[in-house]
Amino acid sequence: MIDRRSAIIAAVGFSAAWMLTSSSTRAQQSFQRFLPLLVDLPGWEGNKPDGMAMETAGHSMVAATREYERGDARLNVQILVGPAAQGGVATITSGMKVETSEARMSTSTIDGLQVAITFTKTDKSGVILVALGPSALFSFSFNDLSEEEALALAKRFNWKGIQAALGK
Repeated sequence: MIDRRSAIIAAVGFSAAWMLTSSSTRAQQSFQRFLPLLVDLPGWEGNKPDGMAMETAGHSMVAATREYERGDARLNVQILVGPAAQGGVATITSGMKVETSEARMSTSTIDGLQVAITFTKTDKSGVILVALGPSALFSFSFNDLSEEEALALAKRFNWKGIQAALGK
């Protein structure tokens, strides 16, 4: 069986690496509007938020990201806009639910937004994806946390505020 969490992370990583190749002043401003929304988390050491953007004829891709750590636990939070986000949004809106002895994936609606959660039991890791629009995504990957704690931390980010910032 395909590990969907790994596939999503790989696709996002590939897209982010591709986006590093080019940027413009307008594109930089587009990711900068998301940086204040990557908030500090009490009890966590957060790296400086960063971002990248790329514009080509007819396409725009934006990513804002921040990493956090607390002991052995790690978080990686991303706001993705453009083609890189569309695959994740498709996964969320599919309504898919999968459960094995080692992992589970489910979709639901939280605070009016569609959400997909994957969780691997053996290493207490997973990804929480929130659809913010047809090509916009909030991604919260974690390791060494319970699913409940990860969701509580992910909710500390203002999903509706991020969604509102998409219109700027």
